[in-house]
Amino acid sequence: MRIRATLMAGICAGAFAVPAYAQDVTGDDSESGIAEETTSERVIIVTAQRQAQSLQEVPIAVSAFDTEALEAQQIENASDLQLTLPNVSFTKSNFTSSSFTIRGIGDLCVGVTCDSATAIHVNGSPLFGTRLFETEYFDLERVEVLRGPQGTLFGRNATSGVVNVVTAKPDLSGFGAAAEFEYGNFDSIKAKGMVNVPIGDAIGVRLAGFYLNRDGYTDNLYDGSQIDDRDMYAIRGSLRFEPTASTTLDFMGYYFREDDNRMRIQKQMCQRDPTGVLGCLANRLDFDKTNANSTLASVLTSQELFGLQGIPTSLALGSVYGPDGYANNVEPDDVRKVFTAFTPEYFSDEMQLQAHLDQGLGAMNLSLTGIYQETSVDSRQDYDLGILDRTGYAVALNTLQAFADNDLIFPGSSAYFSPIADALIPNGPNGALCTSNNLSESQGAFEGHSICNDVPLTFDRSNQDQTAWSAEAILSSDFDGPFNFLIGGIYAESEVSENSYYVNAFGLDYATGILGTFSALANEDDEGNPAPLPPSYLATSMYRNNTQDFKLKSYGLFGEVYFDITDRLKFTGGLRYNNDKKSVTARTTLASFLNPFSNDGDPFDSPFVGDYDADPGMPGNQLVQTRSVSFDEITGRAVLDYEISPDSTIYFSYSRGYKSGGINPPLSPIFDVQESFGSESIDAFEIGSKNTFLDGAAQVNLTGFYYKYKDLQLSRIVARTSVNDTIEANIWGVELETILSPSYNWLINMNVSYLNAEVAGDQFFSNPRDPGGGDPDAVIIKDLGNGSLCAVTGAGADAFINFLNPFFQLQGTTEFPDDSGIASSGAFGICNIYAAAAAGAIGAVNPDLAPLQPFIDSFGPISVLSPGVEVNLRGNKLPQAPEFKASIGVQYTAEFGSGWSLVPRVDVAMTGEQYGNVFNGNVNRIEPFVQANAQIQLNSPDQRFYVRGFVQNMFDSDSVTGLYLTDASSGNFTNIFTLDPRRYGIAVGAKF
Repeated sequence: MRIRATLMAGICAGAFAVPAYAQDVTGDDSESGIAEETTSERVIIVTAQRQAQSLQEVPIAVSAFDTEALEAQQIENASDLQLTLPNVSFTKSNFTSSSFTIRGIGDLCVGVTCDSATAIHVNGSPLFGTRLFETEYFDLERVEVLRGPQGTLFGRNATSGVVNVVTAKPDLSGFGAAAEFEYGNFDSIKAKGMVNVPIGDAIGVRLAGFYLNRDGYTDNLYDGSQIDDRDMYAIRGSLRFEPTASTTLDFMGYYFREDDNRMRIQKQMCQRDPTGVLGCLANRLDFDKTNANSTLASVLTSQELFGLQGIPTSLALGSVYGPDGYANNVEPDDVRKVFTAFTPEYFSDEMQLQAHLDQGLGAMNLSLTGIYQETSVDSRQDYDLGILDRTGYAVALNTLQAFADNDLIFPGSSAYFSPIADALIPNGPNGALCTSNNLSESQGAFEGHSICNDVPLTFDRSNQDQTAWSAEAILSSDFDGPFNFLIGGIYAESEVSENSYYVNAFGLDYATGILGTFSALANEDDEGNPAPLPPSYLATSMYRNNTQDFKLKSYGLFGEVYFDITDRLKFTGGLRYNNDKKSVTARTTLASFLNPFSNDGDPFDSPFVGDYDADPGMPGNQLVQTRSVSFDEITGRAVLDYEISPDSTIYFSYSRGYKSGGINPPLSPIFDVQESFGSESIDAFEIGSKNTFLDGAAQVNLTGFYYKYKDLQLSRIVARTSVNDTIEANIWGVELETILSPSYNWLINMNVSYLNAEVAGDQFFSNPRDPGGGDPDAVIIKDLGNGSLCAVTGAGADAFINFLNPFFQLQGTTEFPDDSGIASSGAFGICNIYAAAAAGAIGAVNPDLAPLQPFIDSFGPISVLSPGVEVNLRGNKLPQAPEFKASIGVQYTAEFGSGWSLVPRVDVAMTGEQYGNVFNGNVNRIEPFVQANAQIQLNSPDQRFYVRGFVQNMFDSDSVTGLYLTDASSGNFTNIFTLDPRRYGIAVGAKF
C-alpha cells in the first residue's frame, strides 16, 4: 500500500479539510479544533477501501472532513455538508425522511421497503432508518463521503455513494477535555464537550455530547406563536481496550433524543385552480392555497356525492361548485410565515451500541464489527398549513343537530345521528369542531379521542419504530510483495414493528359518520326488506397507511485483490455476492367497513370487519396484506491507477452497483400499480486525476464519470401513499477541485462541478399535475367517490361528459385558465360510470339509463384512463440533480507577536438549477441559490481558549432544496423544503 504525505493530503477531491484556527495543523480530535503546532504537512487517513490509507492515494472520488474542518466551514449537519461537496445535495422530504443525493442519485425511492441509495455508516457499520441527519456533528474523527457506487465493500450496497461518520476514539496517552458554549439569534443555546480519561496503560474512556435549544424559525400568524423550534441532545460514550500491541477493542454507545415542534414541511405552494378539479395548476408555484373543493374531505361531504347516494343534501358540508374553504385565504409571501391552528409535534430518538475488534495476525489483520440500533420517530403537522373557513358548514351542522335531537326519519332514528353530533360538535353547531386524535389502534373521535378547535382541523402523522443489527468480518493482508487481498462478509437484519402515515380531518370524520350511518340505515335482509344495522360509521375515520411488520434479512460476501503490476501501475479487482429477503404485512384503511358507535375499542373488533379486504390480490377477504420478495446479485469493480509522478496519479475504474427492490404498499382506493418493484443496477465508469503542484502550494483534482442506470427506482404519490416505479437513466459529469496556498497565511479552496442526469429511452408515465397529458381533447375528471383523477379521452370526450353529467345532477366540462399549463378541460364526476358507459354498459350503472347507450356510442371511441394519459419522460432531468455547483472558501491567519492569532474565513456556495420532480417543467423547477457563511476566531497564545463570531446564510436566502408533490385527493399542492434562515452568534471554547 503506497502512502505519500503531501501538503494537502488532508483535503481530497476539493473537500476543504483545513481548519480555520491555524494555517495547517497536526491532527487533534478535540472538540475545539485548536491545534498545538503549525506544520506544512498533514495526512488524513481514511477507510474508503476498508483499510487505512492516505486519502489522496485512494483511487476513488472521496472527501474527508476532520473535526477541525467541520468547525472551520461551519458544517454542523448533513444539510451543511452538501454546500462544500461537488455534485452532492441534501434535502428533507415527506414522511420524516431525507435524501442525500450524490451525482444525481438520491433516495428517490420512498417507503418502508426501500433501501437507501446513499448508504449511511457509523465507524464502517451500516445504519437503518437512522435519525443521524437530524442531529448535529460533535466529537468526530472525520466524516467520509464516497461518491459513486460502493457495492463491493460497503454495507448492503450503495448505488450513489457512502457517508461514513467516524467517531473520535479514546486516547490512551493522557487526560483531555474540551467544551464550547454558543449563543445566537432565535435565542439559540448550544453546548458541546468531551472528556477523555485513560485508565492505566491499556484502557481509555471518552464521553462526549451536545445540547441545542432554540426558538422557532417560523411565525404562526394565526396565534402569534413561533414554531419550528429545536430541543435536542445526544451523548456518546466510547471505551478502548488495547491488551496487546496487535489487539484493539472499541466499544461505543450513543443516544440521541429530540422533542420539540419542528416542522417537517416548511411551506406549501400552489397555483390555485379556480375550477377545483385539480386543486393546483401546472404552470408555476405561487404563494397560495389549493382549492379545497378538490380534496377528498370536500368531495366526500359534497352535495353532489350525497345526492348520488340518496342522502339529504342539507347534510352536506358544501358543493364542489361553490366557494371552498380556502376561497378567502390570504397566504403570506414568505416561507417563514404560516397560518396554522395545529402546533406541530416532533419526537425522535436513536440508540446505537457498537463493538469493534482489530486483531493483527502477522502480515494480516482481522476486523470484526457488530452494531445494534433502535430508532423511532413520531411527527404531526397541519396537513394543509392553512385555516379552513367553516362558514359554509352552517346548514349541514344545524341539520345534523336537528337529526340528532329529533326522530325525523322514523321513531328512534336520532340514535343514528346523535353519536356523530356528540363526537364532532359536542357543544352544538356553533361550538368547537372536533377531529380524530388518532391512537395507534386507529381509534378516533367516535371512540372518544379527538382534538377540538374553533376551525376545522386537518393534520397528518408519520411514525416509525425500528430495530436493526449487523455483524461484519474482514480479513486483509499487508504483504511486502506486489499482491494483497481483502475478504469479508456481512449479515444484517432489520425490523420495522410499526410504520404508519395518517391523515386526519374534520371533513373525513364527518364523511365517515354520515356515509356510515346511511349505509347502516339502507341495509336490507336477504329478501330485500329493510333491515337497518346498528348505528355505525365507516372505519377507519382517518386515513391510515399502516405497516404492521417489515423484516429484512440480508447478507453479502465480498473480496478484493490488489496487485502492483509495476512500481507505478496498480490493479484493484473486487467481487461481491448480495442476498436480500424482505417481507411486509400492511394495510390501508379509510371508510373501509362499518363499525358500530357502541364499539369504543379497536375498530377492527367491529362485527362487520369481515367486509373489509386488505388484499384484493388474494381470494377471500383479508384483514392484512402480506408479501415477500427476495433479490440477489453479483457486483464488482475493477480499477487501474497509475502514478505519473510522486505528486500525480491517474486512475480509471469500472464498477457495478446494485440496490434491491421492494414492495409497494396497499392502496385505498385500489389503483393499477405494481405490487413490487425491481432491483436497481448501475454500470459506472470513472476517470480521475489527483495532483499536487508548486511544492504542495496547489492541489488540482479532476474527475469525470458516466453512469448507465437500469430500473432506477422513483417514487410518486398515489392515493396519499408513496408508490415506486422504475425507469432507465444516463448520467455523466465532471468535477474540478482545487486547493491553493499562495502564501503561508492564505488558504483558498474552490470546487466546480457539472452534472447531466437524464431519463434514458422511452419511459411512459402519467403526470399527476396534468392527467390529460397535454391532450386538448381529453377531459380531466375529479372522482367524487375517492378524490382521485382520471382522464376521459377521445375526439368526443367533451360531448360525452356534457351529455352524461346532467343525468347525475352534475355540471358539464369547464376550461382551465389560459396560464394553467393544462390543455384539457375538466369536470367532476365518477370515473367508473364513464368507464361503464364507454364500454357499452351504462345500464349496469342504472337500468333506467340503458336506452341512452346508442346516443353515448355516437360520440365515438372513448377511453377512461386512470390515473391519466401517459407521457414520455425521455430526456427529462432527474430530480434533485443540480446541473452546476460551485464553492469557494478563503481563509487568512494573522499571527501576532504576543502569540495571539486571528483567523477570519468566508465560504460561498452556489447550487444551480434543478428539478423537484421527474416531469420537469416550470412548476417543478427549483431556482439556483447561494449560501454564504463567515466567521472570525481569536485564539489565545497557548492555543487553549478561543472566541468565535459567526454568521450562517449571511444573505438570509430562502434556499429551496427540494419539492414534494402531493396527490390528487390532497389537491396537488407542493411541499417545499428549505435551508435554515440567517443565523449569527458568538461561541467561546476551551481545551485542556
